[in-house]
Amino acid sequence: MKNQEIAEVFYQIADLLEIKGELPFKIRAYRRAAQRIETLEMDIEDVYRQGKLMDIPGIGEGIAKKIKELIETGKLEYLERLKKEIPEELIKLMEIPGVGPKKALVLYKKLGITTVDQLREACEKGRLRSLEGFGELTERNILRGIEMLERSKGRFLINVAYENGIRIVDYLKKNRDVLNISIAGSLRRMKETIGDIDILVSSLNPDSIMDDFVKYPDVKEILVKGSKKTSVILRDGIQVDVRVVKPESFGAALQYFTGSKEHNIQIRNIAVKMGLKINEYGVFKKETEEYIAGRTEEEVYKAIGLDYIEPELRENRGEIELAQQGKLPKIVRYEEVKGDFHIHSTWSDGTASIEEIARKAQEMGYEFVGIADHSASLKVAYGLSEEKVLKKIQEIRKLQERFDVRIFAGTECDIKPDGSLDYSNKILKELDFAYAAIHSRFKMNEKEMTERIVKAMENEYINILAHPTARMIGKRDPINVDLERIFEVARETNTFMEINAFPDRLDLNDVHAKMAKERGVKLAIGTDSHSLDHMRFLKFGTAMARRGWLEKKDILNTYDLREIEKIFGR
Repeated sequence: MKNQEIAEVFYQIADLLEIKGELPFKIRAYRRAAQRIETLEMDIEDVYRQGKLMDIPGIGEGIAKKIKELIETGKLEYLERLKKEIPEELIKLMEIPGVGPKKALVLYKKLGITTVDQLREACEKGRLRSLEGFGELTERNILRGIEMLERSKGRFLINVAYENGIRIVDYLKKNRDVLNISIAGSLRRMKETIGDIDILVSSLNPDSIMDDFVKYPDVKEILVKGSKKTSVILRDGIQVDVRVVKPESFGAALQYFTGSKEHNIQIRNIAVKMGLKINEYGVFKKETEEYIAGRTEEEVYKAIGLDYIEPELRENRGEIELAQQGKLPKIVRYEEVKGDFHIHSTWSDGTASIEEIARKAQEMGYEFVGIADHSASLKVAYGLSEEKVLKKIQEIRKLQERFDVRIFAGTECDIKPDGSLDYSNKILKELDFAYAAIHSRFKMNEKEMTERIVKAMENEYINILAHPTARMIGKRDPINVDLERIFEVARETNTFMEINAFPDRLDLNDVHAKMAKERGVKLAIGTDSHSLDHMRFLKFGTAMARRGWLEKKDILNTYDLREIEKIFGR
């Protein structure tokens, strides 16, 4: 079974246990196990075969046995028993953001609601308002949750798609008939969610490629198999399309199938005005069909008078006009990012010690790493008291003597509803840097929420605003906040906006990152890692920065250590 499949099983168990009223620590154990498995880089089946299940943080003996049963039999007796105790309809209702286990049970018992359509109708007719603990606001939130669920159906987070895509490319590369191979489509543009995976191959023997592809171990269903295109569904539900073209068409096809649609329309319009024709086979003279270019993307763009446009920029947001003028931004390169500011350790809700984090950062070639554990009021994440923060700082200072990588002692300090901070300035001053973050009261109106954040940013010891819109992709909408005002204050107070690289956040998103840059605001990238395995997510935050047109100078993670220390100003 795939990581996502097993994670979903444990999420489901946690929800069902919550309906039953089980002890909170037991429910949390299953949810944490699900999160660890969901974001694990290795295939869970490989971990099992190596006998290392209990090496995964949060996986104890009991859960390890359940993983073993799922992998070996494809089902779990414990889950089946729970399903017999609790109506299956409730499980479907709990998929809706804003409808937790307790609400689902009330809706089922009091109103007999068993389907999403029934719930939508009940909300639209105001039937939920009569229930204790519900109201008009609850109805609006549930309707938004239904809309969010339907919007995200068939979409996959970027890490799931990217890591699937890379594995398939590596698998196909072993075939000697592969001349060139690349991920294409929206995944190559590094969009935050992906509908399906496109892979392009050039070869003189396409049947050999397709025969190998359908034998890929994770293929669940073959939709269509041909010499030019083969489509399959993987075991985790994602569709993968592999196309094979001749070598002389590889660049043209890669440009064509990378998209976006709007970008490609503009490209074709330019070609038409020049008496040319562009398609997936190449660039041709319109009248004579003479082949002009197509082996590489660079020569395709050059043929119509454009500088090469990086895949992440191909959204028709002005990049084509700048490519014509030779004025495209030199967007940040992945290798220019020198470290990560947002990692949680075992001092709060992380699973790795500061020493383990520093060692991993050193292995990854980082110049620095920021330890940003939660502050006191976030009890669910084991937030640190002021006394514990000082002890953590002492530990970091001692560890620093043993590591070349710079370890910054930071915090993710909660912004209270009134805009005050969870820690006093006396404590914030002792840290190397401080994030401010919203973790509660997400439903405040725009004016209140904006002033709440502004007040926190005006504190002289706050350096970065964490996940500024607090969204969770497919789970929680962004907070109501005036970003124009936030960016204005950020510029005035020299507060950096975070691009949170965790795949279900990616916040700021690409559009807002570009908006921040245009207003003179600088940004910082943080993975929000809660385990060593999450540190690999830095690439997804960098991808959002690239999609937002950010250059090296716009991103704190690319600065020299002395510059960073000077900016933090401790």
